[in-house]
Amino acid sequence: MDVRQLKYFVAIVDASSISKAAQALYVAQPSLSQQISGLEEELKVKLLLRSSHGVKPTEAGRALYKHARQLMRQMEQIRVDVREGSGSETGTVAIGFPTTVAWVLARPLFSYVRRKYPGIKLQIFESISGYITELLANGRLDLAILFRDVESSGASQIPLFKEDLYLVGDAGVAFSEGASVCTLDQLASIPLALPSTTSGLRKLIEKTFSREDVMLNVVGEVDSLSTLIAIAESGDAGTILPLSALSGRDTATAPVARKLEPGIRRTASLCWSDVLPSDSATIAVRQAVVDLVAELHRDGRWPGIELL
Repeated sequence: MDVRQLKYFVAIVDASSISKAAQALYVAQPSLSQQISGLEEELKVKLLLRSSHGVKPTEAGRALYKHARQLMRQMEQIRVDVREGSGSETGTVAIGFPTTVAWVLARPLFSYVRRKYPGIKLQIFESISGYITELLANGRLDLAILFRDVESSGASQIPLFKEDLYLVGDAGVAFSEGASVCTLDQLASIPLALPSTTSGLRKLIEKTFSREDVMLNVVGEVDSLSTLIAIAESGDAGTILPLSALSGRDTATAPVARKLEPGIRRTASLCWSDVLPSDSATIAVRQAVVDLVAELHRDGRWPGIELL
């Protein structure tokens, strides 16, 4: 086993494709496949599962990925420390955001890191919270913002904020003039477009409605935030989102947001793995996230949250 093989393996897992990894590495695909075959032969385990949809790591492959990725990070840090002195904030940091958080935080964080830490390359992943949780557990991410308020095994976290959920749009259902609140009983008559059942937001909504013994009227499942808002604007269906999802939109055309009663509230935390040590670049980005969330809230650019 050598460093080149491990580098190739990490690239393949990141790309979920041998051909895409070969292009990124400027290596012929047969040569790349041969290197991975040699690695599997040496370790006497299968590392990748190949299908028409690409490749994904086996259980053994996921274990190797965690160690290999950390080794790549350590080697990168060695080069930086020798060249520039220890403590330099340089390297690649992968961070995952649920879509509603990325909507507000991703671009300001990218600008902040580029300005303050030009030696850090950010990799930003945006997806539903369930997939972000999986990427963090598999070692694909260094940091992730997840909606959880209790610590889980193998991970540390910093609570960032709490936010309430709102009915966005009303699908033509008449509310009394000036009504700023929608009860869950009223929601039973409103057609809703919601994220798919793998979404943490959807699971929270279903749990609350089940507890209150209210039926959800779901007429469509959409895992795109911009599309959900567009549907709410059209009046074809309402949706349930945090107020921050409407930030930056023209108030004249944005759909009406009404707070739910009883309320649905969730806690967002910045999470990272306890299994692998954090380097100086990851620690710098971690602090940048905490500082930016406070700044965006203070400046009114992140409405509807309560800092923790």
